[in-house]
Amino acid sequence: MNATAQTIAAVPDPAPPFEHSYGALPAHFYAEVPPTPVPEPLLLRLNHALADELGLDPNWLMSADGVAMLAGNRLPHTARPIAMAYAGHQFGQFVPSLGDGRAILLGEVVDRAGRRRDVQLKGAGRTPFSRSGDGRAVLGPVLREYILGEAMQGLRIPTTRALAMVATGEPVFRDGPEPGAILTRVAASHIRVGTFEYFARRGDVDAVRTLADYLIRRHDPDLADSDEPYAEVLAAVAARQGELIARWLLVGFIHGVMNTDNMALSGETIDYGPCAFMDAYDPNQVYSSIDRFGRYAYGQQPSIGLWNLTQLANCLLPLMDDDIEAAKTKARAALDAYGQAFEPTYYGGLRAKIGLIDQPGSDKTTDDELVQDLLGRMAAHGADFTNTFRGLSDAASHDPATLAPVRALFTEPAAFDEWAERWGIRLAEQPEPDATRRARMRALNPAYIPRNHRIQEVIDAATERGDLEPLDRLLAVVSAPFEDHPAAAEYRRPPMAHEVVRQTFCGT
Repeated sequence: MNATAQTIAAVPDPAPPFEHSYGALPAHFYAEVPPTPVPEPLLLRLNHALADELGLDPNWLMSADGVAMLAGNRLPHTARPIAMAYAGHQFGQFVPSLGDGRAILLGEVVDRAGRRRDVQLKGAGRTPFSRSGDGRAVLGPVLREYILGEAMQGLRIPTTRALAMVATGEPVFRDGPEPGAILTRVAASHIRVGTFEYFARRGDVDAVRTLADYLIRRHDPDLADSDEPYAEVLAAVAARQGELIARWLLVGFIHGVMNTDNMALSGETIDYGPCAFMDAYDPNQVYSSIDRFGRYAYGQQPSIGLWNLTQLANCLLPLMDDDIEAAKTKARAALDAYGQAFEPTYYGGLRAKIGLIDQPGSDKTTDDELVQDLLGRMAAHGADFTNTFRGLSDAASHDPATLAPVRALFTEPAAFDEWAERWGIRLAEQPEPDATRRARMRALNPAYIPRNHRIQEVIDAATERGDLEPLDRLLAVVSAPFEDHPAAAEYRRPPMAHEVVRQTFCGT
């Protein structure tokens, strides 16, 4: 009988039918460790839509047995809890051993679409990778991750998501006592660049190969019979990451801590720590309290993505070719997939955000200059990123009356007027009804993002008063961000001076 079975009582079916493809890898890929039980688990929120997507019974998840599982107090017999090993470059400095210090993977489920998904408890207690940490999470960051995951899902950007939030009934001590919570995270997988670095830096080429073969089976099975599987899987990962980061930029998202241990090779957004959406556009914007030198600023994210992938490429070199120079040539060619995915997604996305259509004979260079000029004027005159593009969508033509709300976003409205006149001339070259253009633009430019001050309102209400109603109101709009919500129009408003949140923090 293993340690888990000795310390955690079994939960009867209909519990999740967990599988363990990652747990079938060699034992040094992870540590088997049970969650640490908590005294008074209370289910705060269950993500019913995600539960249904996973093929899980929400009624069971809300039952006493279900909540016990979500809290880590009692596990179903199919669970095999593990903490994954990984390393990582943190702000450019390599740390050889990180791992899941407060996250425990219960197993994998195959969802209704046939996709394998990890189910992990964050804040479930100490693991062998906790170092001096307590293995716990506090409610504020758990709320932030729940909100951000659902917002990204609504924005149609690949993301990990939260299945549930459970209060633990015990305080967690950070600067002072804070309410503890556990988040159940669902991911396509938790394989990171740092997972490869953990083995590569130890010179364990066999483990790197085993992990790469697993990555291919899990995410790119069509490459299994390739003549160059390791170069091609690097290219596939690079393409996923290039498109992902481009899509972040198109909605003003700043991850805040793009360390290599926070880059998932599935192409999903993962590890919502000190992340934020911009209010006023600024390519140098930083919110993360730990990013003191702007390494992960909004405009730095594309170059950091490629830097991280280069670390992955270094790990894979021994698998690509016995000749190191030949291996490097293959790796560089594979990394080209990053730019090949990023550039059309980002620049094409920007053109589409202002209503332009790429047509045969259209001058993309001139169109790109038009968009970049707008961004420069937005940065110079404090225009809100989300509201500027949504306002252009609502107008969808060079009509001074309909453009008045956008004009008002600029501290110097004349700067917008000069741009808008050229925009109107360009739109006139596309013979289509304004209504058609408006619908297309509104489907690309969200009206709502989870603004920092609104998230802080949710956190304050929940942690200070136990009030989750602000959470539900915010989730309602950010889960459907392209729709109009007339009763919640205040969620489109940028923060007033006294509401501005200048720093965001890690903490889950």
